[in-house]
Amino acid sequence: MPSFDIVSKVELQLLDNAVNVVKKEITNRFDFKNSHVAIDLDKKAFTLNIETEDEMKMGQVTDVLINRAHKQGIAPEAFDLSKKSFASGKIIKKEVSVQNGLKQEDAKKIVKLIKDSGLKLQSQIMDDLVRVTGKKLDDLQQAIKLCQQAGLGIPLQFINMRS
Repeated sequence: MPSFDIVSKVELQLLDNAVNVVKKEITNRFDFKNSHVAIDLDKKAFTLNIETEDEMKMGQVTDVLINRAHKQGIAPEAFDLSKKSFASGKIIKKEVSVQNGLKQEDAKKIVKLIKDSGLKLQSQIMDDLVRVTGKKLDDLQQAIKLCQQAGLGIPLQFINMRS
């Protein structure tokens, strides 16, 4: 029976490459000369720790980060920029978490979306992925299109397509 998996994962190597490109670009930019900017990637927790001198530079660094990550193939929705930056002396710090894996609530939304669509498909939650099975490949492709157009606010990848 044809099936595929819906996941939301960020490849660690791509993220590391994007962070290194951002560091290199920031050191070469004229508006960041003689200013403190630090970007550290915590590979185990999938978080980025950014330090700058003021809010304007923090915004510029996050913009560069999102642009470079997008060019590396990482969806901008993978970065959780909702946490406010906080001051620590003369430095402003911000922790940006990178979404890796589907949360239970998001998986439930996807299952509900597929069930409400009226397609003859079965979907089930398995840890941090959703497996969708059906009799026809066309129905599976419609489910992929449905999930892409739903605008759930999370980056989705569709893997293990089997017929």
